[in-house]
Amino acid sequence: MKKIRVIVFLCILMVVSPLVSGVRFSQDNPPQGVKRLLLQIERITRGMEGKVGLAATHIESGENITLNSDEFFPLASVFKVPIFVDLMARVLEGEFSLEDEIRIQKTDQHLGSGMLATLDAPGITLSLRNLANMMMMISDNSATDILFNKLGPDNINARLKSFGIEGITLNRSCQHLIMDAMGLDFEAHKGKTRDEVIASYRQKLKKDPDLGKQAQKEFSTILLDQSTPRAMTNLLEKIFTQKILDKKSCDFIIDVMLKCDTGRGRIKGELPPGTAVAHKTGTIGGTVNDVGIIYLPDGLGHVAVSIFFKDTAEGKTKEIEEKIAKISRFIYDYFYFTAPINSR
Repeated sequence: MKKIRVIVFLCILMVVSPLVSGVRFSQDNPPQGVKRLLLQIERITRGMEGKVGLAATHIESGENITLNSDEFFPLASVFKVPIFVDLMARVLEGEFSLEDEIRIQKTDQHLGSGMLATLDAPGITLSLRNLANMMMMISDNSATDILFNKLGPDNINARLKSFGIEGITLNRSCQHLIMDAMGLDFEAHKGKTRDEVIASYRQKLKKDPDLGKQAQKEFSTILLDQSTPRAMTNLLEKIFTQKILDKKSCDFIIDVMLKCDTGRGRIKGELPPGTAVAHKTGTIGGTVNDVGIIYLPDGLGHVAVSIFFKDTAEGKTKEIEEKIAKISRFIYDYFYFTAPINSR
């Protein structure tokens, strides 16, 4: 059975002597195993502006695929995964309850994605559970920043290290990240409402139409709020296999990530209809990411995957999403046709 699946997979990944990792393949020296997959990824990303990083692990067998996996990439909203992990750790330790409620003020309503910033505050009270749901399911920045500020970046980073995760660092809130990318002084706008920040930005833009362009160019070079693909995939694998926290907490994290409503054209974009993916997207400036757990059918296991793009050309988000979708489909096919039968 496995031999049949491998033959079918090889038919899918047909190649014509390209160059990968400095090795040129020919009919006399055809690529073997995972190199065929990397050739497909090289074709997908060839000629594009920017850089891709990838780490994928078949959780049950331990086989992995890496590309620029130890290079740092901006996390963007993918940093919401470690925030969620630390929140659940603090709940498990009894510091908080998911039913604890927070009254939302106008200064809690921040720039960027989500719906919380569009509601009327004061007058909104949300539980930590609902803030976590909004942060992960619709990538709500205001909900994220409430949790981020409550937990504290130093505590989140220390938590990751205590779990043996090296290569992820959180430093700035969503509001801070976005303002840095826009070329606005975060410290000068502390305590201002969202409307006041937007008004300030528009005034500055009138005086300097190029405001933020240099900031965006330099955004990925600032080694804050970044991760290596390997580190993020390691975190995902530890969540899924319940090597951190307890079963209830890890199951809750995965269940919420399965309901993520953003990035339908990324990891999930070209997978067979109905494929379950527990994931989290991230986008800011030239950064376009998606990370998650792909559920293979037929008892063939699960794939933890992190796909990061940085320094991509302006206005190319949809094109990068399509590349993420194609890469994810090749990864899905590779592991479906090569995973051991006993992956269940």
